[in-house]
Amino acid sequence: MNRKNLLIVTSTFPRWQHDTDPPFVFELAKRLTGDFDITVLTPGYPGALADEIMEGVKVHRFRYFLKNLEILAGSEGILPTLKKNRLFFLLVPFFILAEFFALIKLIKENKPDIIHAHWLLPQGFVAGLAHKITGVPFVVTTHGADIYGLQGKIATTLKGFALRNATTVTVVSKNIKKTIIEKFGHTIHAEVASMGVDSTHFNPDKNDPQLRERYEIKGPFLLYVGRLSEKKGVPFLLHAMPLVINRVPDCKLLIIGTGELRGELKHQADSLDLQDHVVFTGAIPNNQLPAFFATADIFIGPSVVSSGGDTEGFGLTFVEAAMSGCFVVATDVGGITDIIEDGETGFLVREKDHQAIADVLISILEQEQKFSGIREKARKKMLSQFDWKSIAGRYALLLKHASQHHETV
Repeated sequence: MNRKNLLIVTSTFPRWQHDTDPPFVFELAKRLTGDFDITVLTPGYPGALADEIMEGVKVHRFRYFLKNLEILAGSEGILPTLKKNRLFFLLVPFFILAEFFALIKLIKENKPDIIHAHWLLPQGFVAGLAHKITGVPFVVTTHGADIYGLQGKIATTLKGFALRNATTVTVVSKNIKKTIIEKFGHTIHAEVASMGVDSTHFNPDKNDPQLRERYEIKGPFLLYVGRLSEKKGVPFLLHAMPLVINRVPDCKLLIIGTGELRGELKHQADSLDLQDHVVFTGAIPNNQLPAFFATADIFIGPSVVSSGGDTEGFGLTFVEAAMSGCFVVATDVGGITDIIEDGETGFLVREKDHQAIADVLISILEQEQKFSGIREKARKKMLSQFDWKSIAGRYALLLKHASQHHETV
């Protein structure tokens, strides 16, 4: 059987080996190499190679401006970068045009059977334009920020164009599907297909006692992993910590990640006198994260709906934590409820409620044995529903089916 050519276009991709950027597109791509010949088109970044092969995946990084200013995608992500410095909006037209022409060039060279665009904007829109010109069908996957954020007339029109021209639309959570129907109508058919987690990396066997020694954790180990941005809700976790410490004085919280709120959050922690109980580690390479999840007692993701409407599209860190044997505390927003069922596979609290966060943390820490079944049930659910083995297989079928719509130009 002839292998099909798959061209992936994304703005979220590792810049180099052991990067700290979210690796989910790469993780999916490398698991599809058994079914497809794969090329990934992704933006350039200072220090990243223009062309390379990563575990069987050909990667091409397109240029869109002066090399030292090609930082729209990578590190903090496009939207946070734009919010941090409005001057970066000047790069957006160059980015979109360069991505479009690079995509057209790769289509001519590689003759792909199918394009897989991750994020509606700009990739879904660009793939839609390329489809109009070349006839190559495309699947677009929306991960959340592209639906919840970027409101306004122009953005909505461009998103609608991508959704209506895609051969297949996939969303990573039921909540995103519901939001698409509300915003764009029932004519958009979207299939729920989340990203996955590798259970061979994220499991309780990765527990590493040396982490406790390194960070001088003598009592319960609390963990947050993620960007330090508004929608992650970290200020509410910090505000809860004095209440938790009052009851469990030897607990310590590690905050892994970086982002535009890092300085503000460190100042908040200092003002709450949390120097001995909260450690900001900065970003940590993805290949080192499994040990932190497996060693921690509780993972807390206090996500909120941001002032711009953005929130968690799905939340792979919740899957990684539960698969690793952590208790998981989360908020009832976005796609998190696809993962966490309150009292069954974790604990859900109201968003922006530090007292509720403190109460549930204290309850778990003081009555851990009472809740041990929740941890076991959560891991079982993660293995059955979100392991990459089943997720990648589903995407392979979706992409093969969509490629049958290839038009002859």
